[in-house]
Amino acid sequence: MNTDIRPFRIAVADAVLVDLQARLRNTRWPEAELVGDWSQGAPLAWIQDICRYWAQGYDWRAREAALNRFAQFTTLLDGLDLHFLHVRSPHAGAMPLLITHGWPGSVVEFHKVIEPLTDPTRFGGSAADAFHVVCPSLPGFGFSGKPATTGWGVERIARAFMALMGRLGYARYGAQGGDWGSAVTATIGALDPEHCAGIHVTLAMNTPPKVEGEPTAEEQRALKGLDHYRKWDSGYSMQQATRPQTLAYGLTDSPAGQAAWILEKFWAWTDCDGHPENIFTRDELLDNLMLYWVTASAASSARLYWESFGKGAKGPTIDVPTGVAVFPKEIVTPVRSWMAPRFSNIRHWKEMPRGGHFAAFEQPELFVAEVRDFFRTVR
Repeated sequence: MNTDIRPFRIAVADAVLVDLQARLRNTRWPEAELVGDWSQGAPLAWIQDICRYWAQGYDWRAREAALNRFAQFTTLLDGLDLHFLHVRSPHAGAMPLLITHGWPGSVVEFHKVIEPLTDPTRFGGSAADAFHVVCPSLPGFGFSGKPATTGWGVERIARAFMALMGRLGYARYGAQGGDWGSAVTATIGALDPEHCAGIHVTLAMNTPPKVEGEPTAEEQRALKGLDHYRKWDSGYSMQQATRPQTLAYGLTDSPAGQAAWILEKFWAWTDCDGHPENIFTRDELLDNLMLYWVTASAASSARLYWESFGKGAKGPTIDVPTGVAVFPKEIVTPVRSWMAPRFSNIRHWKEMPRGGHFAAFEQPELFVAEVRDFFRTVR
């Protein structure tokens, strides 16, 4: 088996950028929504403005260079080329840390936290908190390969990431994740206790509500989020879980369609006081979007939902030390009593003052402090 680890740099062909600009210029727009808010979806005026900037003001080559400042690699695992960032700390004794993103995110989410995690003394921290950081692109996402067969669900991804850490020479490591990354991280904790020293998550997937008697304030908050998600926010998930291929024709053909599909979630799931540009720059939003557009990964990324939902599988029990950060604008905030039956060793629980679903992207300083705090307990 080929176990080579090959250097990688993002280098999008000029023809892809020319095609993107042409498609943006020739977008066939729908009429505007009939309401004065986001209740019918991403507002026409904002998506048009974003797409105009994408075509005329966004400098991908500069952004590409910024993304390439971190060492990147690919390696063949389980028949699939896996793309990953691997940034080693200059500090002796640094702890290897695997960080996993979800949908509609990418490794772009972590570009504001990698340097503080790997070189904490440059950012007011202690060398004792240093990490060697590994950030893979999920299979079918970004610059990782696209599975050519079915079966690439959470467990298979977890096993590939476990193998990646072993291939990099890390016999003991921590793992962190949100969204699908939390599911992958939890599964790694369950499957690899010999090497995984502890896990940290910001979302508790596969932990169904269990309310006995009057709901606590913590449970009420989570139940409110769950009710809102089911009624107003889960249509994307049902579509991706049942008919990802049908959806992908529109998203792969239309950059405006791909933008609206993804950017709506940066309004719905973030602590942004009503607008994504209150916490993200347009360049940041488009950096993440580009990793879907230039790789044409609408179908391959959506299939993770098809692989995972409605299959009746229950997540395995996790006995390794676990840390949980509860960001107030998470889709469904974690509840400790709901997590306890599956996560037997919760050692750290932190209510965060602000932030939402894309924790590292939204609140990098809070995220870094939180990750340092938990992993001090397992170093």
